[in-house]
Amino acid sequence: MKKFKLILALAVVFGFIYSCNNSAVQKMSEKMNGDQSDHVCASCAKSADAKVTFENNSKTMQILFDSYANEAVEYSHFADDVVFRGTLLGSADSLGLDEIKGIHKEFFAKYDVEYMAPFNYLQGVNAQTGKADGSVRMYYAMQVTHTANAKSVVVPIYESFDFNEEGKATFVQWYCDWTASLESIE
Repeated sequence: MKKFKLILALAVVFGFIYSCNNSAVQKMSEKMNGDQSDHVCASCAKSADAKVTFENNSKTMQILFDSYANEAVEYSHFADDVVFRGTLLGSADSLGLDEIKGIHKEFFAKYDVEYMAPFNYLQGVNAQTGKADGSVRMYYAMQVTHTANAKSVVVPIYESFDFNEEGKATFVQWYCDWTASLESIE
């Protein structure tokens, strides 16, 4: 009889713990799914703000990538003092918007691009704090075709964009082997 009472008592205790945890899990799940009306902590509110900023910046990224593929880049989505940093052999460490416009003009005169899959934008973090900051990162593959000889190459690319409060890109960096990829289709 003592064992039965002990088992019954343990079952009641575990049942109570489960029901409390289950309700806490449900509340947390509701908050993660958008119900953030009763936030009390500042870091939770900042995370929610960063998520909204990231979603808005991702929409800007889609506009930029679509306009690039159409050879009509929407440069108005870049801040005037935007800095570009890439991996083109022989290029300066940092490039400004006017230099990028010139590079794009030369590129579009010789090549066509097509993205190989829909973009999967990833939320970036502040390098100093490690907290989400609304920046956008992505890995993608771009097929580049030489318009004169119809040769193509698929270039795997990692790219990241940081934005200002106005939603304009302020820092753009990419990593890929542009030089060898383009030489391979000459």
